[in-house]
Amino acid sequence: MQNWPSEWMRLLEDNLEDLLNTVIWNGKTIADLLSAEFLATMFGSVIAAILILFLGFIVGGWARRRLVNLGISQKHLDETLFNFFGNVARYVIIGFAVIFVLNTFGIQTTSFVALIGAAGLAIGLALQGTLSNVAAGVMIVFFRPVKIGDFVEVNGQMGTVKDVTLNFIELASSANVQIIIPNAQVWGNTIINYSTYDTRRAEWTFGVGYGANLKLAEEVIRKVILNDPRAKQEPAPFIQVNNLGDSSVDFLVRVWCDRADLFQFQADMKRQVKEAFDEAGIDIPFPTQTVVQVKG
Repeated sequence: MQNWPSEWMRLLEDNLEDLLNTVIWNGKTIADLLSAEFLATMFGSVIAAILILFLGFIVGGWARRRLVNLGISQKHLDETLFNFFGNVARYVIIGFAVIFVLNTFGIQTTSFVALIGAAGLAIGLALQGTLSNVAAGVMIVFFRPVKIGDFVEVNGQMGTVKDVTLNFIELASSANVQIIIPNAQVWGNTIINYSTYDTRRAEWTFGVGYGANLKLAEEVIRKVILNDPRAKQEPAPFIQVNNLGDSSVDFLVRVWCDRADLFQFQADMKRQVKEAFDEAGIDIPFPTQTVVQVKG
Protein backbone atom coordinates (compact mmCIF):
# COMPACT_ATOMS: atom_id res chain seq x y z
CA MET A 1 0.00 0.00 0.00
CA GLN A 2 2.85 2.41 0.84
CA ASN A 3 4.49 1.82 -2.57
CA TRP A 4 1.46 3.09 -4.51
CA PRO A 5 2.49 6.77 -4.62
CA SER A 6 5.95 5.96 -5.92
CA GLU A 7 4.54 3.54 -8.49
CA TRP A 8 2.03 6.14 -9.67
CA MET A 9 4.78 8.75 -9.97
CA ARG A 10 6.99 6.38 -11.94
CA LEU A 11 4.10 5.47 -14.25
CA LEU A 12 3.28 9.16 -14.79
CA GLU A 13 6.91 9.96 -15.58
CA ASP A 14 7.08 7.15 -18.13
CA ASN A 15 3.88 8.26 -19.83
CA LEU A 16 4.97 11.90 -19.83
CA GLU A 17 8.31 10.94 -21.38
CA ASP A 18 6.54 8.95 -24.08
CA LEU A 19 4.21 11.89 -24.74
CA LEU A 20 7.07 14.37 -25.05
CA ASN A 21 8.87 12.08 -27.49
CA THR A 22 5.82 11.77 -29.76
CA VAL A 23 6.48 13.10 -33.29
CA ILE A 24 3.58 15.38 -34.27
CA TRP A 25 4.81 17.82 -36.96
CA ASN A 26 7.57 17.87 -39.58
CA GLY A 27 9.66 15.24 -37.74
CA LYS A 28 9.63 17.17 -34.49
CA THR A 29 8.48 15.87 -31.13
CA ILE A 30 6.46 17.75 -28.52
CA ALA A 31 9.67 18.29 -26.54
CA ASP A 32 11.28 19.90 -29.58
CA LEU A 33 8.27 22.17 -30.07
CA LEU A 34 8.43 23.31 -26.46
CA SER A 35 12.14 24.14 -26.60
CA ALA A 36 13.24 27.75 -26.38
CA GLU A 37 15.07 27.51 -29.69
CA PHE A 38 12.00 26.28 -31.55
CA LEU A 39 9.70 28.84 -29.95
CA ALA A 40 12.09 31.61 -30.96
CA THR A 41 12.20 30.27 -34.51
CA MET A 42 8.42 29.97 -34.63
CA PHE A 43 7.99 33.51 -33.30
CA GLY A 44 10.24 34.77 -36.08
CA SER A 45 8.27 32.80 -38.66
CA VAL A 46 5.00 34.28 -37.40
CA ILE A 47 6.41 37.81 -37.65
CA ALA A 48 7.71 37.06 -41.15
CA ALA A 49 4.33 35.65 -42.19
CA ILE A 50 2.50 38.74 -40.93
CA LEU A 51 4.93 41.00 -42.81
CA ILE A 52 4.57 38.98 -46.02
CA LEU A 53 0.77 39.10 -45.86
CA PHE A 54 0.82 42.81 -45.06
CA LEU A 55 3.12 43.50 -48.03
CA GLY A 56 0.97 41.27 -50.23
CA PHE A 57 -2.15 43.30 -49.45
CA ILE A 58 -0.27 46.59 -49.87
CA VAL A 59 1.32 45.62 -53.22
CA GLY A 60 -1.93 44.05 -54.44
CA GLY A 61 -3.88 47.21 -53.67
CA TRP A 62 -1.21 49.36 -55.32
CA ALA A 63 -1.23 47.22 -58.48
CA ARG A 64 -5.02 47.38 -58.68
CA ARG A 65 -5.07 51.17 -58.32
CA ARG A 66 -2.37 51.59 -60.97
CA LEU A 67 -4.26 49.49 -63.51
CA VAL A 68 -7.60 51.17 -62.77
CA ASN A 69 -6.06 54.65 -63.03
CA LEU A 70 -4.41 53.66 -66.31
CA GLY A 71 -7.80 52.75 -67.76
CA ILE A 72 -9.28 56.03 -66.52
CA SER A 73 -6.45 58.31 -67.67
CA GLN A 74 -6.12 56.86 -71.18
CA LYS A 75 -9.29 57.63 -73.12
CA HIS A 76 -8.58 54.98 -75.77
CA LEU A 77 -8.50 52.24 -73.12
CA ASP A 78 -11.61 50.58 -71.67
CA GLU A 79 -12.10 51.50 -68.01
CA THR A 80 -14.22 48.40 -67.32
CA LEU A 81 -11.57 46.02 -68.70
CA PHE A 82 -8.76 47.60 -66.67
CA ASN A 83 -10.91 47.53 -63.56
CA PHE A 84 -11.25 43.76 -64.10
CA PHE A 85 -7.49 43.36 -64.68
CA GLY A 86 -6.81 45.34 -61.52
CA ASN A 87 -8.93 42.98 -59.41
CA VAL A 88 -7.27 39.93 -60.96
CA ALA A 89 -3.78 41.34 -60.30
CA ARG A 90 -4.67 42.05 -56.67
CA TYR A 91 -5.91 38.52 -56.01
CA VAL A 92 -2.91 36.93 -57.78
CA ILE A 93 -0.43 38.92 -55.68
CA ILE A 94 -2.27 38.05 -52.46
CA GLY A 95 -2.31 34.38 -53.54
CA PHE A 96 1.48 34.38 -54.00
CA ALA A 97 1.84 36.01 -50.57
CA VAL A 98 -0.18 33.18 -49.00
CA ILE A 99 2.07 30.60 -50.73
CA PHE A 100 5.19 32.33 -49.36
CA VAL A 101 3.65 32.24 -45.87
CA LEU A 102 3.04 28.50 -46.18
CA ASN A 103 6.65 27.98 -47.28
CA THR A 104 7.79 29.98 -44.26
CA PHE A 105 6.19 27.38 -41.98
CA GLY A 106 7.63 24.48 -43.97
CA ILE A 107 4.32 23.39 -45.52
CA GLN A 108 4.72 21.69 -48.89
CA THR A 109 2.74 23.85 -51.31
CA THR A 110 2.43 21.11 -53.93
CA SER A 111 0.33 18.94 -51.67
CA PHE A 112 -1.48 22.03 -50.46
CA VAL A 113 -2.39 23.00 -54.02
CA ALA A 114 -3.69 19.47 -54.65
CA LEU A 115 -5.79 19.75 -51.49
CA ILE A 116 -7.14 23.11 -52.66
CA GLY A 117 -7.99 21.57 -56.03
CA ALA A 118 -9.99 18.78 -54.41
CA ALA A 119 -11.71 21.22 -52.09
CA GLY A 120 -12.35 23.57 -55.01
CA LEU A 121 -14.15 20.82 -56.90
CA ALA A 122 -16.45 20.16 -53.95
CA ILE A 123 -17.04 23.87 -53.40
CA GLY A 124 -17.68 24.38 -57.11
CA LEU A 125 -20.42 21.76 -57.11
CA ALA A 126 -22.00 23.43 -54.10
CA LEU A 127 -21.73 26.93 -55.55
CA GLN A 128 -22.82 26.41 -59.14
CA GLY A 129 -24.93 29.56 -59.11
CA THR A 130 -22.01 31.71 -57.94
CA LEU A 131 -19.66 30.19 -60.51
CA SER A 132 -22.20 30.86 -63.25
CA ASN A 133 -22.12 34.53 -62.19
CA VAL A 134 -18.31 34.50 -62.43
CA ALA A 135 -18.40 32.88 -65.88
CA ALA A 136 -20.97 35.44 -67.03
CA GLY A 137 -18.83 38.21 -65.52
CA VAL A 138 -15.83 37.13 -67.61
CA MET A 139 -18.00 37.21 -70.75
CA ILE A 140 -19.32 40.66 -69.86
CA VAL A 141 -15.82 42.04 -69.25
CA PHE A 142 -14.35 40.73 -72.50
CA PHE A 143 -17.33 41.24 -74.85
CA ARG A 144 -18.35 44.51 -73.13
CA PRO A 145 -22.09 44.75 -73.81
CA VAL A 146 -22.13 47.23 -70.91
CA LYS A 147 -19.41 49.55 -69.65
CA ILE A 148 -19.02 51.83 -66.67
CA GLY A 149 -20.96 55.03 -67.35
CA ASP A 150 -23.48 53.47 -69.78
CA PHE A 151 -27.20 54.03 -69.25
CA VAL A 152 -28.81 50.60 -69.66
CA GLU A 153 -31.93 48.56 -69.03
CA VAL A 154 -31.27 45.01 -67.83
CA ASN A 155 -33.71 42.46 -66.45
CA GLY A 156 -36.40 45.13 -66.10
CA GLN A 157 -34.06 47.52 -64.22
CA MET A 158 -32.85 50.82 -65.68
CA GLY A 159 -29.88 52.90 -64.54
CA THR A 160 -26.30 54.06 -65.05
CA VAL A 161 -23.59 51.41 -64.75
CA LYS A 162 -21.39 52.21 -61.74
CA ASP A 163 -19.31 49.03 -61.48
CA VAL A 164 -18.81 45.69 -63.23
CA THR A 165 -17.39 42.88 -61.07
CA LEU A 166 -16.99 39.13 -61.55
CA ASN A 167 -20.21 38.50 -59.60
CA PHE A 168 -22.56 41.38 -60.36
CA ILE A 169 -23.04 44.74 -62.01
CA GLU A 170 -24.03 47.81 -60.02
CA LEU A 171 -26.51 50.33 -61.42
CA ALA A 172 -27.60 53.72 -60.10
CA SER A 173 -31.23 54.42 -60.95
CA SER A 174 -32.51 57.83 -62.07
CA ALA A 175 -33.41 58.40 -58.39
CA ASN A 176 -29.80 57.48 -57.44
CA VAL A 177 -30.82 54.17 -55.87
CA GLN A 178 -28.28 51.34 -55.95
CA ILE A 179 -29.33 48.30 -58.00
CA ILE A 180 -27.30 45.05 -57.87
CA ILE A 181 -27.90 42.51 -60.66
CA PRO A 182 -26.10 39.11 -60.68
CA ASN A 183 -24.05 38.65 -63.85
CA ALA A 184 -25.92 35.47 -64.84
CA GLN A 185 -29.11 37.55 -65.07
CA VAL A 186 -27.29 40.16 -67.14
CA TRP A 187 -25.63 37.88 -69.69
CA GLY A 188 -28.70 35.65 -69.98
CA ASN A 189 -31.18 38.49 -70.62
CA THR A 190 -31.80 41.17 -73.20
CA ILE A 191 -29.59 44.21 -72.62
CA ILE A 192 -30.82 47.60 -73.80
CA ASN A 193 -27.90 50.03 -73.91
CA TYR A 194 -28.98 53.64 -74.43
CA SER A 195 -25.39 54.93 -74.50
CA THR A 196 -23.90 52.93 -77.38
CA TYR A 197 -24.75 55.33 -80.22
CA ASP A 198 -24.12 59.06 -80.30
CA THR A 199 -27.53 60.02 -81.74
CA ARG A 200 -31.08 59.05 -80.76
CA ARG A 201 -34.49 59.54 -82.35
CA ALA A 202 -37.03 61.56 -80.40
CA GLU A 203 -40.67 60.74 -81.01
CA TRP A 204 -43.96 62.54 -80.26
CA THR A 205 -47.66 62.14 -81.06
CA PHE A 206 -49.66 65.38 -81.28
CA GLY A 207 -53.44 65.28 -81.70
CA VAL A 208 -55.56 68.07 -83.19
CA GLY A 209 -59.33 68.38 -83.66
CA TYR A 210 -61.09 67.13 -86.78
CA GLY A 211 -62.01 70.68 -87.65
CA ALA A 212 -58.41 71.94 -87.45
CA ASN A 213 -56.41 73.09 -90.47
CA LEU A 214 -54.02 70.12 -90.87
CA LYS A 215 -51.59 72.03 -93.09
CA LEU A 216 -51.32 74.82 -90.52
CA ALA A 217 -50.92 72.30 -87.71
CA GLU A 218 -48.07 70.58 -89.54
CA GLU A 219 -46.35 73.93 -90.20
CA VAL A 220 -46.60 74.86 -86.50
CA ILE A 221 -45.12 71.53 -85.41
CA ARG A 222 -42.33 71.73 -87.99
CA LYS A 223 -41.44 75.32 -87.09
CA VAL A 224 -41.33 74.74 -83.32
CA ILE A 225 -39.34 71.51 -83.36
CA LEU A 226 -36.95 72.05 -86.27
CA ASN A 227 -36.05 75.57 -85.12
CA ASP A 228 -34.70 74.11 -81.88
CA PRO A 229 -30.88 73.79 -82.13
CA ARG A 230 -31.04 70.30 -80.69
CA ALA A 231 -32.99 68.98 -83.68
CA LYS A 232 -30.91 67.49 -86.51
CA GLN A 233 -31.84 68.06 -90.13
CA GLU A 234 -30.21 64.79 -91.17
CA PRO A 235 -31.55 62.14 -91.16
CA ALA A 236 -34.65 63.91 -92.45
CA PRO A 237 -37.39 64.56 -89.85
CA PHE A 238 -40.68 62.69 -90.15
CA ILE A 239 -43.90 64.70 -89.58
CA GLN A 240 -47.11 63.17 -90.93
CA VAL A 241 -50.69 62.33 -90.02
CA ASN A 242 -50.46 58.83 -88.60
CA ASN A 243 -53.85 58.05 -87.07
CA LEU A 244 -57.49 59.11 -87.16
CA GLY A 245 -58.57 58.64 -83.56
CA ASP A 246 -61.96 58.73 -81.92
CA SER A 247 -61.71 62.43 -81.20
CA SER A 248 -58.46 63.64 -82.82
CA VAL A 249 -56.26 63.57 -85.88
CA ASP A 250 -52.83 62.41 -84.68
CA PHE A 251 -49.50 63.61 -86.08
CA LEU A 252 -46.51 61.28 -85.63
CA VAL A 253 -43.25 63.26 -85.31
CA ARG A 254 -39.77 61.73 -85.37
CA VAL A 255 -36.63 63.86 -85.17
CA TRP A 256 -33.01 62.88 -84.50
CA CYS A 257 -30.90 64.56 -81.81
CA ASP A 258 -27.75 63.99 -79.75
CA ARG A 259 -28.00 61.21 -77.18
CA ALA A 260 -27.44 63.53 -74.22
CA ASP A 261 -30.28 65.86 -75.33
CA LEU A 262 -33.01 63.25 -75.84
CA PHE A 263 -35.05 63.34 -72.62
CA GLN A 264 -35.02 67.11 -72.10
CA PHE A 265 -35.63 67.72 -75.81
CA GLN A 266 -38.74 65.53 -75.77
CA ALA A 267 -40.09 67.21 -72.63
CA ASP A 268 -39.46 70.75 -73.90
CA MET A 269 -41.14 70.18 -77.27
CA LYS A 270 -44.37 68.87 -75.72
CA ARG A 271 -44.89 72.16 -73.91
CA GLN A 272 -43.71 74.42 -76.73
CA VAL A 273 -45.91 72.75 -79.36
CA LYS A 274 -48.92 73.01 -77.03
CA GLU A 275 -48.27 76.74 -76.54
CA ALA A 276 -47.79 77.24 -80.31
CA PHE A 277 -51.10 75.48 -81.01
CA ASP A 278 -52.83 77.82 -78.58
CA GLU A 279 -51.37 80.91 -80.29
CA ALA A 280 -52.39 79.61 -83.73
CA GLY A 281 -55.93 78.80 -82.55
CA ILE A 282 -55.53 75.07 -83.11
CA ASP A 283 -57.50 73.10 -80.57
CA ILE A 284 -56.27 69.91 -78.94
CA PRO A 285 -59.36 67.79 -78.29
CA PHE A 286 -59.94 65.61 -75.30
CA PRO A 287 -62.37 62.71 -74.89
CA THR A 288 -65.87 63.68 -73.82
CA GLN A 289 -68.89 61.68 -72.75
CA THR A 290 -72.53 62.58 -73.14
CA VAL A 291 -74.83 61.24 -70.47
CA VAL A 292 -78.48 60.84 -71.50
CA GLN A 293 -81.06 60.36 -68.78
CA VAL A 294 -83.90 58.18 -69.90
CA LYS A 295 -87.14 58.84 -68.06
CA GLY A 296 -89.18 55.78 -67.33
